[in-house]
Amino acid sequence: MINDLVVDQRADRAATTLAESGAEIMLIGRRLPGSLDLTGRPYKTRRFRLLFKRGFLFYACYNIRLFCFLLFVKKGVLGSNDLDTLPANFLVSRIRKMPLVYDSHEYFTEVPELIERPFVRGIWLRIERWIVPKLKYSSTVSAGVAGEYRRLYNRDFTVIRNLPVTEKRESKRPDKLKCGPKRIIIYQGSLNPGRGIDHMIRAMVHLEEYVFQVFGDGPLRGYFENLTLESGVTDRVSFMGAVPFSGLRKYTSMASVGISLEENLGKNYYYSLPNKLFDYIHARVPVLASDLPEIKHVVEAYGIGKVTTSHDPGQLAVLVKEMMENQEMRIEWKKNLKIAAGELCWENEKGKLIGLYRKAGLVIPVQTVFSQSGNPPPGR
Repeated sequence: MINDLVVDQRADRAATTLAESGAEIMLIGRRLPGSLDLTGRPYKTRRFRLLFKRGFLFYACYNIRLFCFLLFVKKGVLGSNDLDTLPANFLVSRIRKMPLVYDSHEYFTEVPELIERPFVRGIWLRIERWIVPKLKYSSTVSAGVAGEYRRLYNRDFTVIRNLPVTEKRESKRPDKLKCGPKRIIIYQGSLNPGRGIDHMIRAMVHLEEYVFQVFGDGPLRGYFENLTLESGVTDRVSFMGAVPFSGLRKYTSMASVGISLEENLGKNYYYSLPNKLFDYIHARVPVLASDLPEIKHVVEAYGIGKVTTSHDPGQLAVLVKEMMENQEMRIEWKKNLKIAAGELCWENEKGKLIGLYRKAGLVIPVQTVFSQSGNPPPGR
């Protein structure tokens, strides 16, 4: 991983699943000055300290460190998460004749940050075109992204969605979230462009009776904080920072509406199926979502919220009020959220991950493949 492993739910779920299935796992990332310690994980971790924090030199240094480290690890199966860790993994897999499993957490070359920088995007595209057609074992987050890779490189990617592990729901309100009688609108995830956060902050001008809580961190945090100040809604918008995923659900469960308002800023967002959507579902929080196809399909197929074609702050405010005040609809959403959570869970999805790694040669006892939830695959 290129991150510090603290809030990456997908990587942790995969590593935990394989470790609990009997495999010896090490998850590799980087350590930042403010990184929290990693405790209580059933697998080994290693985080590199790097001189550079961003840009070409950062990615080059990380891949060089990773390459040198992997050259001397015990033989097994390599796992690469996203395109920015793929060069080192691919070279080591060829040199040491080790199988490689590639998990594309997003459609990397279509993220807004690269679309706006065509020269840098061109470099990553050349890396993708060089390596991806040679891969035998690959997975990604949605059917849309898998379809794009199939069209471009004639390679089948297993779709492994970012579904949460079923947990006992928390009923006690955390002290950090005590906000009087006001009900909570929540966003959780990276503070990046195109996530709808700025539109929701502007909508809060019309929503004096509610609060908007933003969980996560990222390059636009300062911009969003300034926008909150300029909009005069500092009493109703709170930036909660990055909360480790192990404790995030208890905060999510206190919300009344969760937003997933990604904009169509390239195919990565267009085909996105974000963690937070499923986190809201498992916390039984109705969702206000954009009409991008993968997100829209889940919200409408299960009947768990509203889909909007508009990011206009006034229209968002109207929709939030309807979602808060229509008690008959909220009762129906709660019933549907329970059904959705029972089907869209990691217990029903992790067999795909185990099967992919077994194909690649990872030694996992056969019986663990059948020790999943007894529920049948979802029919939707």
